[in-house]
Amino acid sequence: MRVRMLLSESWRSATSNMSTTVAATLTVLAAMFVLGCAVALGTWLRSYGDQVKKQLVVRVYFCTDITCPGQGYASQKEINAVANRVGTNPLVDSVQFISKEQAFAEMQKKHPDLTRAVPSNPLPDALNVKAKNANYIPAIATSIAKTKFTGVQGINYGRKTTKRILHYANVFNVLFAIALVILVAASILLMINTIRLSIFARRREIEVMKLVGASNWFVRGPFMVEGLIFGVAGALAAIILLLLGKAFALPSLDFFNAPGAHAISFALNALILIGFGLLIGATGSGLTLRRFLRV
Repeated sequence: MRVRMLLSESWRSATSNMSTTVAATLTVLAAMFVLGCAVALGTWLRSYGDQVKKQLVVRVYFCTDITCPGQGYASQKEINAVANRVGTNPLVDSVQFISKEQAFAEMQKKHPDLTRAVPSNPLPDALNVKAKNANYIPAIATSIAKTKFTGVQGINYGRKTTKRILHYANVFNVLFAIALVILVAASILLMINTIRLSIFARRREIEVMKLVGASNWFVRGPFMVEGLIFGVAGALAAIILLLLGKAFALPSLDFFNAPGAHAISFALNALILIGFGLLIGATGSGLTLRRFLRV
């Protein structure tokens, strides 16, 4: 009975103040649409960054007749010893042997003009060392360099490029988190200002209810449910707009077709928006009503 009265009172208030209802719903709509776009873009960029970081490896090059005069090519035994030792590092995910023949064949595919006039294969055997986390790349390279393996002529992990990619990825993660917090806080403030108009118009009614002994929760209940209605309605409208954008606008954006990169699923994004819509509606109503309950 109490729940039915709560819902009916909230619905009566929402329908009797259509201007406030529309304004509050549009406020949530705008906030949730921007939030949905930010979540989709942010998760896609993070996924793309993860794909780029997966391409970061430590390359261990072995001796050849040219690079190590008098020593010749590193033996398979020396190569296996290095691979086994590096593979025991807890930071290492995998170690892949790349023969000089494989490396030269790959270069012929990518740069046929550079390899056409080469009389013999000048490339060395190598190991591609992948880290469990891209942030471990510099530490792995340093560890290999300090060990001074026999038959190793050099180590390369693209220090400047790797450092730049990892730096940008970390900065983006921090900025993305800050942007979400600011967006949610701004949405709640906008919702508070919009709902305040509705509550201010009914302040006399609230004061009378308090004077006759109504509890704070009895007074607050209908307004919070009303805020939830605004939040859900705005979130659902934002989801419809995002669905239309996904169907008509997204296919024309070619940069979203990067291999391996993907945004958060639309269904999960929709659930997030509905959740934030409920949070914004309830929080906005609850915080706004506090000052009017001090009678």
